[in-house]
Amino acid sequence: MHFTVRIATTNNVTEPTSLCPLYLIQKCDIMKSELATKFQDPSRGVYFIGTTPPKSSLEEEQLSLVSQKLIERLNNIEVDGLIVYDIQDETSRIDKPRPFPFLETHDPRAWSKRLHQQSDKPVITYKSVSSRSSEEFSGWLTEAWEQYGIRDLVLVGSPSSNGDIKLPLPQAYETLKASPHDFNLGGVTIAERHAKKGDEHVRLLKKSESGCEFFISQAVYNHQATADLISRYARTCKEKGEAPKRIILTFTPCGSAKTLEFMEWLGISVPDATKHRILDASAPLEESIKICRNALEQIIETALPLGVPLGLNIESLTNRKEEIDASIQLYKLLKATLDLKLAEQSLAK
Repeated sequence: MHFTVRIATTNNVTEPTSLCPLYLIQKCDIMKSELATKFQDPSRGVYFIGTTPPKSSLEEEQLSLVSQKLIERLNNIEVDGLIVYDIQDETSRIDKPRPFPFLETHDPRAWSKRLHQQSDKPVITYKSVSSRSSEEFSGWLTEAWEQYGIRDLVLVGSPSSNGDIKLPLPQAYETLKASPHDFNLGGVTIAERHAKKGDEHVRLLKKSESGCEFFISQAVYNHQATADLISRYARTCKEKGEAPKRIILTFTPCGSAKTLEFMEWLGISVPDATKHRILDASAPLEESIKICRNALEQIIETALPLGVPLGLNIESLTNRKEEIDASIQLYKLLKATLDLKLAEQSLAK
């Protein structure tokens, strides 16, 4: 998409005569998110690979190797983009010790820029907002847009109500609204929170009012909790006369007791029967992939009839090669599953 700005000069007065007035040029930027257009088509799925920035101790040569390996894996699959997380310590959220040590990472914006340049794929970048003031966050947004080319953004609030929260999530949304840059904004959704409090659908509606155009779930291992949330959200949208936003479902393979422990530490709900299926299996990774496929099928049966557009985000929670490879296998299987269900729905219309 191209915008042409013509300047008409009359009596030394310069006026914009294009479709995009000068004071809105930044909002009409030709570099606006390409994902926003894809998200508007509810008949298609959208597909992502989630990744974390490397630890901050890695030098440029090592960073290049890490990104090269990731891009090589992407070359064998069809993806709409990548998702880069902003990893936080989160020890304030839970009393249990962290199964894997927390390590500072490189700036998610820099990692997003690198991956975008090497893959030519759009990147959704997460940003945890609680540790910065509104002024600092505003500066961060300007840098993200102008220096790092960030167009797709997910804001994340504090993992806990305890501690020093400089910028609550609602205020961060207000700061973003004041920005001249037209980010394609998304939010997180946590089915486990809905299972406990029953109000996650209300959070999604409020986030939509704040500008969120899509939502990304926490990793799914409790499909019933996710289906319940989607059902309540869709029905409430219908009551309000609103179209539900796209929900991108996150899935991850699990190949060991340690990974399972970390999943639960992160707040991912794993039913007891599912735990035993994974840990008792002769091939835990393969068993977890089967569980994820079944979970997706169950969620699809709820979401598609209610008109909720879906997407997929596949991640590996560890840097174990076996689990990373399994995440690519999981991606291929789940993408084929959702594509098939969407094709069947299209034929039925």
